[in-house]
Amino acid sequence: MATVSELLAVARGEIGVKEDPADSNRVKYNTAYYGREVQGPAYPWCAAFLWWCSQKAGVAWPVKTASCGALRTAAQKVGQWVEAAAVLPGDIVLYDFGTDGAPDHCGVVEYVKNGTVTSIEGNTAPNNDANGGMVMRRVRPIRQVVGAFRPEYEEESVRYQHLSDVPETFRPVIEKLMDLGVIQGDGSDPNGHGDVIDLSHDMVRLLVMAYRAGAFGK
Repeated sequence: MATVSELLAVARGEIGVKEDPADSNRVKYNTAYYGREVQGPAYPWCAAFLWWCSQKAGVAWPVKTASCGALRTAAQKVGQWVEAAAVLPGDIVLYDFGTDGAPDHCGVVEYVKNGTVTSIEGNTAPNNDANGGMVMRRVRPIRQVVGAFRPEYEEESVRYQHLSDVPETFRPVIEKLMDLGVIQGDGSDPNGHGDVIDLSHDMVRLLVMAYRAGAFGK
């Protein structure tokens, strides 16, 4: 079993890879997935890219698939589906660029902040979100997220260095606790909001639960 960091390291190492020739879908991820060189253009490869990265990192999928829709169905069946508001780094996030709710594209989440998801994606480009022929880092609005497949990862210590790194669900409470002086940074920001706080995910969750339970008074 791999960690989130290990999967992201594999995906980051592929940034800049392009299919050759352009508009052919001939790329090593399809070759590995199908076990032969794909002549294209029949096989868009965003999911095949993430399957390849997962294989390299040792991350298990509930089904071998190059279909975003099939991945969603399989993840839901095994209880590994999460809704858009709950996505975290390491999730295989599915996007809908239309209005039908069907997933059009996928990526692996690096960051979630300020109403956006930053993910590493295959077969994308600035002028073609879902069939652009390149591995890139993309920033997309959370409203385009259908949900995500959350693989089983080996536990690792996820830490948030700054307030802006804390998931938006928890950030308002952590900001209040910084204002109250319960959480103190290194003093580099006079308002405290840019300070290095270095809190683990579990510490953030415990602080938020304690605050909501009234542990810090008014």
